[in-house]
Amino acid sequence: MEQLLQVGVITSTHGIRGEVKVFPTTDDVKRFKELKEIILETGKEQLLLEIENVKFFKQFAILKFKGIDNINDIEKYKGKSLYVTREHAVTLEEGEYFIADMIGLEVWNEEEEKIGILEDVLLTGANDVYIIKKNDGKELLLPAIKECVLDIDMKEKKMKVHVLSGLE
Repeated sequence: MEQLLQVGVITSTHGIRGEVKVFPTTDDVKRFKELKEIILETGKEQLLLEIENVKFFKQFAILKFKGIDNINDIEKYKGKSLYVTREHAVTLEEGEYFIADMIGLEVWNEEEEKIGILEDVLLTGANDVYIIKKNDGKELLLPAIKECVLDIDMKEKKMKVHVLSGLE
């Protein structure tokens, strides 16, 4: 299981005092209000940054980090990802999973035949869509609804699915 979970990506600077506009990769952008610190992945190192202030603009979070007070100090981090440790992650309800933990699950059908591997998850708003790389190399887009997803076993790293006619 991943120890760091992505919560956002810095898209641009905001003003000249070191604030950044963050595109959230978490379900709830308001979650940034509860965070005290965040990990910035620079590509070379991971920086632990203390969050000084949080504002919201449209679907974005505007973050100000303690000790970064100038646009020149933060501009180099545009496009970089922000993470939290697993202990600072949101508490999941029964039957909810972090996407990072689901990637790589083996996908099996009702006849106990392995049909592929869960490669990614599309967040569409209505319901998530699982991108499954089938054994033949093709992609299967499977809606994450109870009619299609029959069981997820994180210990066994397996997902049992029913593929509705017309989806294959």
